[in-house]
Amino acid sequence: MKVYLVGGAVRDTLLGFNGSDRDWLVVGSTPEEMVSLGYQPVGKDFPVFLHPETREEYALARTERKTARGYKGFTVYAAPDVSLEEDLARRDLTINSIAQDPVTNKVFDPYGGQQDLANKVLRHVTDAFREDPVRILRIARFAARFPEFSVAPETLELMQAMVAEGEVDALVSERVWQEIGRGLMAKQPSRMLQVLRACGALQRLLPEVDRLYGVPQRAEHHPEIDTGIHLEMVLDQSAQCNATLEVRFACLCHDLGKGTTPANILPRHIGHEQRSVALLQSICERWRVPVECKELAEVVAREHGHIHQSLEFSAEAVLRLFARCDAIRRPERFEQALIACECDARGRLGFAEKPYPQRPRLLKLLKAALSIDSAAISAQALKEGITGIAIGKRLDAAREEAISLAL
Repeated sequence: MKVYLVGGAVRDTLLGFNGSDRDWLVVGSTPEEMVSLGYQPVGKDFPVFLHPETREEYALARTERKTARGYKGFTVYAAPDVSLEEDLARRDLTINSIAQDPVTNKVFDPYGGQQDLANKVLRHVTDAFREDPVRILRIARFAARFPEFSVAPETLELMQAMVAEGEVDALVSERVWQEIGRGLMAKQPSRMLQVLRACGALQRLLPEVDRLYGVPQRAEHHPEIDTGIHLEMVLDQSAQCNATLEVRFACLCHDLGKGTTPANILPRHIGHEQRSVALLQSICERWRVPVECKELAEVVAREHGHIHQSLEFSAEAVLRLFARCDAIRRPERFEQALIACECDARGRLGFAEKPYPQRPRLLKLLKAALSIDSAAISAQALKEGITGIAIGKRLDAAREEAISLAL
């Protein structure tokens, strides 16, 4: 048997990066031999084993043959006669089909991955790429991670053909969300949307996002005008401030309602906030988005306009905003909502460095509202015979006074 380091660890080392998990490929072995050497079998669909000491994954060399639509429709052949070149051929991109001998450090690159790394090109290895539609999402995610890379024209054509053949329609929700989430967390999330849109997959997977492109906004608020371009800029702002996945998903969904604005009132978007909430709920149901992402996105979609306008709010209006956002009970989530709103405000042509005083102001006022002694106020109210909703009103009055003093 012969062992090789493969995949992302080799790619990232050649790019000068560190930190990728190491994946190992074993050529010329069998499951029985691996078990006899102390490796623990963990693969369900193909032979993968954990090293007895490092716990890193070691996979037997294999080939795959398409048997049905979707990403699970494969027959796997793993045997000692599968060569290194045959295993590398089944991989998605040339830059991921490079192997390295850990003893000699010799690099094996039968499909030109090093040249594509040098040229900054994302290129499929063989036509077998079309057998796994998840690879469309992976390329989009890699484009977001390596924004200086372009997609090879022949690879984009293949992706377009796969979309036209309905391959992306067979994807399961878990894999779609996994790749979208990774793309959102990448260096330049806008590239993911651009690549998915270029191949037609965005319209099939996220039609609510796709329809934003070409929709005009008022130039005095949005010099970039196009709502889709605005969304890309907002997402990239979220990446620049190293925002959480919850914040980035909220940014993705904050303006979805603008895609359904009646044409006769454009470029105004009256009531788009509530429409955005309904549309993002459909996305969350379709792709089983985590509840934490969904809940923050709902708050941001519904309230971002009010938060932008909050510099003029009275203490009473600020307290109402806090109540709608459940900020008293969930202050950490409200802080995340403010980050998303700041990304929205700065994700506009010429606004990237513009201050956003709403965020520190609202955080200061929230701190004031949270500073009241709720237990003492409630206890005093009970002594006075006040109960139920009336206690809540007294607490709100104390919070409003605290906010007023902090204004």
